Amino acid sequence: MTTSSALLILAALVGVCAQFTDSVNADLRKNELSTEKSETTESYMSILCSPLPAPLSPPLSVHALRPADISAVYTLGMPLSPRAEASRVVSRLAELLSMFNPEVIGEHQTSVQSRSLLEEAEELSLSLSHQMTDWKLVLLFVPADSLCTCSTHVAADVKAVVQDVEAALEILQKRLQNTLVHVAVWSTYHQQDNRCECLRNERINQRLQKATLLMLMQDSLNHVLKNPKWYSKSPMFTAVLQSSPVVLEPNSDSENTLSDLNQLAIQLWTNLLQPAVGQTEVMDNNVVTIPCPTQEQPFLQTRINSPTDGEKTGYSKGSTLADLVMGTEIPCMDRDPSPTVPTSVHELRPGDIKVVAALGDSLTAANGVGAKKDNLLLVMNEYRGLSWSIGGDENITTVTTLPNILRQFNPSLTGFSEGIGKEDSPKAFLNQAVAGAKSGDMAQQVHTLVDKMKSDPRIDFNNDWKVITMFIGGNDICDFCTDSIFFSPSNVVNRIRLGLDILHSEVPRAIVNLVELLNIVPLRDLHKDKSLGCPTWFVRLICPCILNPKEGSSELQRVHEFNGAYQHAMRELIDSGRYDTHDNFTVVLQPFFREVFLPTLEDGRPDRSYFSPDCFHLSQKAHTIMALALWNNMLEPVGNKTFRQDFTAGNDLKCPSQTTPFFRTAINSNYTFSGPPPTPAPVANWGSDFSCVNTAPSKTVPTSVHRLRPADIKVVAALGDSITAGFGAKAKNLLQLKTEYRGVSWSIGGDKNLETVTTLPNILKKFNPNIKGVSKGQGNRQTGFNMAVSGAKIAGIPGQVQHLIDTIKKDSTLDFQNDWKLVTLFVGGNDLCQYCNDRVSASPQNYSYHLMTSLDMLYKEVPRTIVNVLEILEIEGLRRIKKDTLGCSVLQKSVCPCFLLPGDDSPELAEVKRINRELQIETEKLVYGGRYDGREDFAVVVQPFFKHSILPLNAEGRPDTTYFSEDCFHFSERGHADMATALWNNMLEPVGKKQTYNNFTSARNNIKCPTEEHPYIFTKVNSLAGSTTTAPKTSRPVLPQSSTTQSTYSILTSVPTMPSSALPLTPNCSDSVPVWLAVVLAVIGLLIGWGITWLLLSYRAKQNKRMMMVAVEMKDTTF
Repeated sequence: MTTSSALLILAALVGVCAQFTDSVNADLRKNELSTEKSETTESYMSILCSPLPAPLSPPLSVHALRPADISAVYTLGMPLSPRAEASRVVSRLAELLSMFNPEVIGEHQTSVQSRSLLEEAEELSLSLSHQMTDWKLVLLFVPADSLCTCSTHVAADVKAVVQDVEAALEILQKRLQNTLVHVAVWSTYHQQDNRCECLRNERINQRLQKATLLMLMQDSLNHVLKNPKWYSKSPMFTAVLQSSPVVLEPNSDSENTLSDLNQLAIQLWTNLLQPAVGQTEVMDNNVVTIPCPTQEQPFLQTRINSPTDGEKTGYSKGSTLADLVMGTEIPCMDRDPSPTVPTSVHELRPGDIKVVAALGDSLTAANGVGAKKDNLLLVMNEYRGLSWSIGGDENITTVTTLPNILRQFNPSLTGFSEGIGKEDSPKAFLNQAVAGAKSGDMAQQVHTLVDKMKSDPRIDFNNDWKVITMFIGGNDICDFCTDSIFFSPSNVVNRIRLGLDILHSEVPRAIVNLVELLNIVPLRDLHKDKSLGCPTWFVRLICPCILNPKEGSSELQRVHEFNGAYQHAMRELIDSGRYDTHDNFTVVLQPFFREVFLPTLEDGRPDRSYFSPDCFHLSQKAHTIMALALWNNMLEPVGNKTFRQDFTAGNDLKCPSQTTPFFRTAINSNYTFSGPPPTPAPVANWGSDFSCVNTAPSKTVPTSVHRLRPADIKVVAALGDSITAGFGAKAKNLLQLKTEYRGVSWSIGGDKNLETVTTLPNILKKFNPNIKGVSKGQGNRQTGFNMAVSGAKIAGIPGQVQHLIDTIKKDSTLDFQNDWKLVTLFVGGNDLCQYCNDRVSASPQNYSYHLMTSLDMLYKEVPRTIVNVLEILEIEGLRRIKKDTLGCSVLQKSVCPCFLLPGDDSPELAEVKRINRELQIETEKLVYGGRYDGREDFAVVVQPFFKHSILPLNAEGRPDTTYFSEDCFHFSERGHADMATALWNNMLEPVGKKQTYNNFTSARNNIKCPTEEHPYIFTKVNSLAGSTTTAPKTSRPVLPQSSTTQSTYSILTSVPTMPSSALPLTPNCSDSVPVWLAVVLAVIGLLIGWGITWLLLSYRAKQNKRMMMVAVEMKDTTF
């Protein structure tokens, strides 16, 4: 048999097999879709609840009511102003109930007109009075926003609201059967009635006031609903108070608002169920965790089937406060004062102290310190007589405080506070700490304290030695994320400095303890374990910036950084020697709170006995240890003080010695002040240092983009707008603003060298000094392959790509087919800044289409290429760039009107912020959708360092305008340098683990290096664990699903083809085929055909069976 006949037989068999193969492939594609659906189903099933076995008969008591028994949800008291949001929350709650009863009737609310709660209750009870058998859930909302939180008659207002709730419940109880009522306090944070003028006072802590009001409302309602008439009178009706208020934070961001609404619905749902024990709270608003009824706790919560407040075990048996001894034994033998009144603060003995005073916040005001039971309302009591640094209740045998220790050395000590009361109560005396105070309140507190000391007859102001303790900063860090400039470490410590400066200038004979801000992050552990019963809702209100960040997030990292920066700034202030200018005054930093170890029980859980009922403020047990720690710090030499506080380790009280009988100061500790930090030398350039060792290219020119080393790059190119064109990068005035300084452009500039100009090509020159394509100088004389055009939008990028391709092909110094090329594309700022003027052209869909067109052109025509695509930066931060110049005040807004002109909470700003995010999402969808995975020598990688843009701040905590040009919009050379470093570092980070925020510091040593383990530039393929760095070769890549219009769909689904030169085929065929081979091939072909047919039929049968089972499982489970 000839070669041709053998090939004909083989072709025929291949044709038959191809039909089977097409059929199998089609079925496999269906299988992939069904597998995706199955995986999605499993994902949903892991989130949603599985129905429990239904009881044999319907419940005869409301206390045995299951979610599946609820037939309808009704609401009363819906708040008027955020009514739409409240309605959406209830609708989501009804969706959750539909997991158990798909026929549950959604929200039935009363008229939207303004009506009293009693009128709504009358209307609802009359409309449902005929329904005697169906079980109903009524959500009764109690809006708190109309009450003035700091009003003197707020208690009477709360009482009136509670009386209305009680009257409404009596109406429902009288007329309705088969009804479960859940009462929930509703509040929208910061939304205040116009009558509440007192909150305009900047000294009033609004968060604390709001939290106090909600706590008062919760406590008052709880007192009413504890009455047995609401749960013992009838088995067919009960009313329950939800354990935490429903608080909606205001948010102009629509996506965050949706997330907040989801969380509130889940909160309502969680409080509907019987409380679970031992769960750990997930501190992440982005994670949806839906609790489910269990076999052990299957019912909706009532007072009968769930523990009452008095039965909760928040305070463990080993941690009760009532029987603890809070006194301390004083072992010191030498308690005498100095023979004569000392004239130097550096020779001051404990017995010489005549006056004590204190400044600070609620930790010094002693909120909740004396609460002997788990009653949240007691936290509002200020137990000043028990305060660690200033309290004087009883004596040292029962109450350990700094004054009670000092009274063992001088019984005539004065100034301490006693009893319970505010700072203006007579017994507060020189304890002028104010609950909720921040660093900005220190100057006012100092003025008040000085006036009191000067006017009190018990104090000889000029001659008595005084100890004044200042502890402040906790409330500043609790709010730092709301305004990182106002609460920057430098600004906070500057405000503390103002208070200390007043003391220094006006108060003679004083030693001031400045207690370093505590490490507050361990507080989060108390609110992770639900078994502790901590009121996390309350702490989230008063300290959101500490509790809200999720574990491992950049936000939590900022908490650590700010906490440490506050402490460091306090040390720098005192180490400056500013307060050691004369002998009768000094300030000593007491650092015992720098590192805090949370006390734990034997089972490893946090010990709540060290905290007041809110799990935020400290209990008397903790105040006892704080007093001992402060005393011991005062006796320890400066430079060698204890700075770790382990509550469980205990503190033995130290005593003055014969050799060192004085309180330790910097002078008597022989401590050398470091002085203020030296003024840094002016920056000569924005270059970078280079320390990489592995700079060699591959041994042979790589054929795979996934094995590409930096030194293998021969050509660089760039596409984009004015940022890449270097618009105004080195401008010193408005005249120079229009100049394009392309030589310092972050992604393509090649001026000078890396030591003086940081750009991506200058970094690459360290690996390959002969890199080509860089732009130099200014203007268009030496643009190289920098195709960026100032003012360009995404629609202009395909034209730039074509220009780039033509230019590279014409360059005779390049090997177009074999040289490896790096192309960087960054565009979109102009589209976003003009979005409000042309929403269609600047839509995310059009952006994706033009980006796809551009990448397709590169994919089709340019071999051996890796493309960096940068996500558009978050432009919102530019709103905070302010400088008193014409360029900043006028030009900035004209360049980007759609982002800079709308009001802070306007819907227009919310819309453009949403589009900003959608452009980022569309970029990732396109790049990682598989469209460009078909070539071994081509890859597109998203470099996301601008995804979450962080505004660089200067030493004063204000936006650092040196990163921006004269118009406060374009980047300066300094900004370009940090962008280049961030881009390079992103290239050396694996996909999925790239840094998604910029960290502009202008440090010269920020450049990352390739490692021996991974010397390649990262792509999607070589980022996979255990990857073989070989891309899957597919002639038709899978496209991401998109919501494109019908007119563009055919273009979007047109897959770019590979250039023939990119992957040449090398035939290796012989001229003849043996006769016997044709026969063997024919037999093998038949056997393969039969086998494929059998496999196909078996597979289809199994798949159909599986899909039927999945369909049954998924019925009525969509959420």
